Amino acid sequence: MSKITILIPCYNEQDVLRQLWERLNAVFVGITSCTFEILFVNDGSSDNTLTVIKSLAGLDSKISYIDLSRNFGKELAMIAGLDYATGDAVIIMDADLQHPPELIPEMIQYWQQGYDDVSAKRRKRTGENFFRRWAANTFYSFLQKITTIKIQENVGDFRLLDRRCVEAIKLMRETQRYTKGMFSWVGYAKKEIVFDSALRAAGETKWSFLSLVNLAIEGITSFTTFPLRISSIVGILISFFAFAYMAWIIFNTLMFGDPVQGFPTLLSVILFLGGIQLIFLGVIGEYLARVFNETKRRPLYFVNEYNGKKAVYRDEITGYRTDGVKRD
Repeated sequence: MSKITILIPCYNEQDVLRQLWERLNAVFVGITSCTFEILFVNDGSSDNTLTVIKSLAGLDSKISYIDLSRNFGKELAMIAGLDYATGDAVIIMDADLQHPPELIPEMIQYWQQGYDDVSAKRRKRTGENFFRRWAANTFYSFLQKITTIKIQENVGDFRLLDRRCVEAIKLMRETQRYTKGMFSWVGYAKKEIVFDSALRAAGETKWSFLSLVNLAIEGITSFTTFPLRISSIVGILISFFAFAYMAWIIFNTLMFGDPVQGFPTLLSVILFLGGIQLIFLGVIGEYLARVFNETKRRPLYFVNEYNGKKAVYRDEITGYRTDGVKRD
């Protein structure tokens, strides 16, 4: 039998985990061709999420869990889960039940037909206001135009990945991660299935507007150098117009004796050029900061506990992994 790992990153989701577990088990009853592992990744929750996970693990042998040493963010929680997943395929889903577990049988069906990446595409963004929907659609449209790879629109982390997709993504160890782009970048046979996302079963969203803006910046800087190219193009255009304007002033003064306008014009030009320079220094700084973070080569995450066992860290050269188990 094939084994499927259900990977669920969690951050302060104590109120919904039992309901999620019950719905997952109801789905598993109708699937006889696979066995399942439910892998929770507790991303430094400040509530009783870990306690609830441990209580569920005591009731269900299919449940495994990772407790990270602090809150690293969803992107790094996902790569931690992929590192520890043992299934022939991995299904990533949110804990808040906006991703319906009832879609899992259809995902598995397409996987068994030969697809390596079966993703769930939102038909509509339930619970989001007009501005957030507009911002999301605008971002995906813009990113698609400036990248050289096809980024899937309105497709999030809810997907099934074949083991070879999982292994490919595990090779990508950059600290500044935009996993949605990585899923597209690795390629392989993809299939999209459409669904209507539900409202959160409990709690509040962890994605503020500022968090979404930061994620958008990660997506742009991770998969295109277009902003740097725009900086060069704008610089060339401004230099051209500045040279043309300077030539016009010299010609007008020499031929017609027109006096050169003074302080207001000079101040306006200086402020305009200074603003443009600061903007593009910021763009360069974004890329440079990412280079700086990558050169430090820090581990992506630290595990506090794995299935009740405290993590042991040793040098990579020894061949030990973060849970103290020697690699094959």
